[in-house]
Order: sequence, then C-alpha cells, then structure tokens
Amino acid sequence: MKLSAYLSPSRHGIFYFRWPLPHSGREKRSTVKLSLRTRCPHQAADLARYLAAHGRLVRDSNALAGLRQSEIREKVQTYFKAQLDQYLDWLDRRGLSKNALTDAREEMLDHESLLELETTSPMWLPISRFKRVMDVSNEQWDASQPRITFQLRQGRRDMLKRVLDAAEGLEHYSYDDAPAIASAPLEALPAAPGVTLEKAIADYMDEHAHRWDEKYTDQIWAFLNILVEYCGADRQLASITKQDAQEIKKVVRALPQNRHVKPELKGLTLQEVVQVEGHPKISITTVNNHISNFIRFFKWAKNNDYTPHALFEGMKVAKAKASKTERKPFSLAQTQLMYHELTENTSGLVRKQSHKWGTLLGMFTGARLNEICQLLISDIQQEGGTWFLNIDDEGDERKRVKSKASKRKVPIHSELLRIGFLEFVESRSRDDRLFQDFEYHRNGGYGRSLSRWFNENTFLPKLGIKSRELVFHSFRHTMVTRLSQANVPNPIVQCVVGHERAGVTQDVYFAEGYTLPQLKDAVERFSWQ
Repeated sequence: MKLSAYLSPSRHGIFYFRWPLPHSGREKRSTVKLSLRTRCPHQAADLARYLAAHGRLVRDSNALAGLRQSEIREKVQTYFKAQLDQYLDWLDRRGLSKNALTDAREEMLDHESLLELETTSPMWLPISRFKRVMDVSNEQWDASQPRITFQLRQGRRDMLKRVLDAAEGLEHYSYDDAPAIASAPLEALPAAPGVTLEKAIADYMDEHAHRWDEKYTDQIWAFLNILVEYCGADRQLASITKQDAQEIKKVVRALPQNRHVKPELKGLTLQEVVQVEGHPKISITTVNNHISNFIRFFKWAKNNDYTPHALFEGMKVAKAKASKTERKPFSLAQTQLMYHELTENTSGLVRKQSHKWGTLLGMFTGARLNEICQLLISDIQQEGGTWFLNIDDEGDERKRVKSKASKRKVPIHSELLRIGFLEFVESRSRDDRLFQDFEYHRNGGYGRSLSRWFNENTFLPKLGIKSRELVFHSFRHTMVTRLSQANVPNPIVQCVVGHERAGVTQDVYFAEGYTLPQLKDAVERFSWQ
C-alpha cells in the first residue's frame, strides 16, 4: 500500500510520524518525530491521518489569523528602513541621475494612485523579496490581505519620498547668509505657446503608459477623458482655472454608475447624463480616484510648463471608513434552489445554455469565473476514464490564470456528466471556445457577461438570494467548505480550487501532486442538496 507522506519506517519496521515545524528563518527547518509503536501499515496510516488532521488545524488556525497590524507595520518599517539607508548611502557617494529621479517620482505617483484605487495589484511591489527577507510565509501573506499589500505599498511610497527629499536637497545651495547684490531687472520671458488639453493628455499618457498594464491604462484614460468632455479637446490647458476645477468636481460627483453600459445612458453627453435621475451615483471612492488622477495630471503639466496652475489639490471628498465586504459560501438550500432552476428552468431565468453550464461548472468545480468562461473545447479532456477540465493559459493569447497553482486538472463531477455536459460540449465542437457567446472585455475578461447575468441583472436577484456577500465567487467558498466538511484533506482541496499547497512536504517532496483518481474522489464528495 502507498504510505502517507508523513510516515517513515525505521530499520526495525516501526513506523514514525514526521511533521514539519514552521520555518523561523534563524535556523534549519526541523520536524517533530513520533514513534507510532506499530509495524502495521494500516494502523500507522490511520494514526498518521489523525495526527496530520490536528497538525493542519493548528497550522491553519495560526495562518488564518494572519499578522497583526502592528506586526505588519514593524516588518514594513524594518524592510524599507534598510533599503532607505542603502539609497541614502548611494546618494551621498554617487548622487542620482535625472532619469533615476524621474523614475522614482513617477513610481511614487503610481503608488499613490494604486492606493487610491484600493487595489491589491502587485505592480511595483517587491513582494517575493519582502516575504523572504522578513520571514513572511505564504499563509501569513494570504491571510493578511489586503492590509499587508496596502502597508507594503505605503512603505515603498514613503521611502521613495524620503529619497527624493534628500536628492532634491542636494540639487540646490542656500545663500540665506550671503549679502544681497543689486542687479538690473530681467526682461520678461515670452509666454510659452499654448497647448490644448487633448495634446497635453496625449503627451502625459505617452510618457507614462509604458509602465502600466492595459487595464490600469484604460482606467486613467477614462478619468482624464472627463476633462476633455467637460472642457473640450481644443481648450487651452493654461486657460482652465480653479473655478473650472470646482465645476468639474460637481459633475464627477453627479455621474451615474456604469454610464457607458446602461442602454438609456449610452450616447448622452456629460452634461446630459448628469441630469438623468433614478440611477445610483458613483461612489465617493471613485470620485476621489478621478480627482487624484486630475491632481497628478496637472502637477505633471505644470512641471512641464504646459500650464501655470496645479489644480484640484485639496478637493477630495471626505468619506466614512467602510468595512470590507467578505464573501461567504452558499447554504445547502441555496445551492439546491440554484441547481433546480439551472436544470429545470421553472422560472425562465436561464435563456442561454452558456449561462446554465457556466454556472453549473462554477458550482461543481469551485473554479474562478474567468477560468470557466475562457475554456476551450480542447480543455475538456479525458484520461484513464476520468473527464476533467484542463485549466491553463494556453491556446488563446487572452487566456489568463492567477498563479502557477491555478494551472490544474479539475475532474468533472458525475452529476454534470449525468445531466448532459458532454453532449453540450459536443454541440459546441464547431467552435474553438466552449462559451463562444461570452465576449472578451479588457475590464472583465471573458467572464463579464456571465457575471452580470448571475450577480447583477437576473439570476441571484430574481431568486431572492442576492447580497453583497453572495456572488459567483462564493462558489469557491462553497466548494472549499463542503469538501472540508466531507473530510477531504486540505492539500487536495487546495489542488481542486487552485490554491498554493503549503508546507515543505507539499512544496518539495510532493511536487508531482495528486492523481486524477484522488482528485475525482474528492470532487465527488461535493454535495449540492
């Protein structure tokens, strides 16, 4: 029989249980070794499963707790203090080139913008090195989100600001104590030629966009386009005043959500759309994101002599601190209701086969929305009699996976096979993609259509189970919860849903992973009713 990874027999045939201790960073990793006092492999396997289950409970409870805020701040402070000392030493010995200073200023502004957007994007963050140097485990990092990402970004931003302050201090001399020398008045310099708003924005984006990803670039274009819509593309940038800025702020605060998506708002001008009533307005966070990008644009424009005015500073809207919405799993009654509606369509909510099967795959696999919606026909595969989804980023240049662990094989539940999933796949075999009617969008990938039908417009709202905590992503929470309740080992659960497997045993000694039959057995334990 195949032994557990935690078991090892001695030369006398006695089985021992080994459990890896958390790595402290100051010494070699060690393990706990216990004699199970038996030569019977079956009895040893039972004891090993029991001990491993308790070990995982202890480990996971510590990991899920995450780092305390004071611990995060101390680690970030220590990490960037060491970097700051290195930068200042280099600055004292060599100075920094103008290009290096410009890059530092632009990165600092990017950090400010990303903090305003409240995103956990890893852009410009030294995450791997920080975790290694400050001894932060993957479990602690994940359990401390999004706080630790925000703190790391703030630390990097403030460190760069300190470097820039020191560098700028070396660029000037002070002559406060020197005697004044009378000089003839200088002739006034001729005014710089006028630059239009459209030209200034084009130059700004040309200088900055090469450092941004596609999605972030689109967001900045959308923010700055508000200025063009209000002022006009041919408006001289230098003629835009503080009074204009105040009026633009009023317009931004009156903007409805999703103005470019809702049919009744499409095609309306900026002034027309803010007059339409009955639509929820954009959030204060989004208002401030607009203003933050206006501030950065006008700072850049002033520094480049496009305008004498640095507008919108001090104009952000105060907001109350809101608690973060946490997703939660669907209840058994809710998955039963959804399964009935998806398969029987008694309420007529399911008008597309793609909506039906896309949602059922989410329910029975726990896969991410885009992982499902970007599937190719060739991703539905069979090996040794087991049908599975081959989730990867190959075959289509627009396919994406979140991480290395996201590339995986997920067995297809027998219930999906029973109700005709393979027949649905066969009916789509004329196309390359399984869900050809899900179009690609820069902002939401292939999953935008299914997300809106499921979360916002039709399915959950009309079933009466829509809430901020229950969305399509809740299927992942549901799968993890149901498999854990069915006594599926945590490493196998992680493999099914595409999470990193934790621990030296899983990462190093079990790199090959679990077999399809093992994963199939786990998926079959999922209960929806």
